[in-house]
Amino acid sequence: MTQSAQHKRGVHWRATKRLTTVLLLTWLIITFGSIFFARELSDPTIFGWPVSFYLIAQGIPLIYLLILGIYAWRMRTLDRRYRKED
Repeated sequence: MTQSAQHKRGVHWRATKRLTTVLLLTWLIITFGSIFFARELSDPTIFGWPVSFYLIAQGIPLIYLLILGIYAWRMRTLDRRYRKED
């Protein structure tokens, strides 16, 4: 393997690690934040259910799907970019 190919592989790997780190931190903040602020969000209600219920039951899974979609889209973009350069 040539030195430029190793360099491209290293750049690709750093971009992958950075993307994964950002998305995992986003996941952690969303999960921790929803649990941490659930008590404050239990006072307002929608149809008799606390807002925290809707946040955790329906909002959080949608955010997780969004994180997965962003990961798949960005990884496809990164793979195509570095595959073309090889």
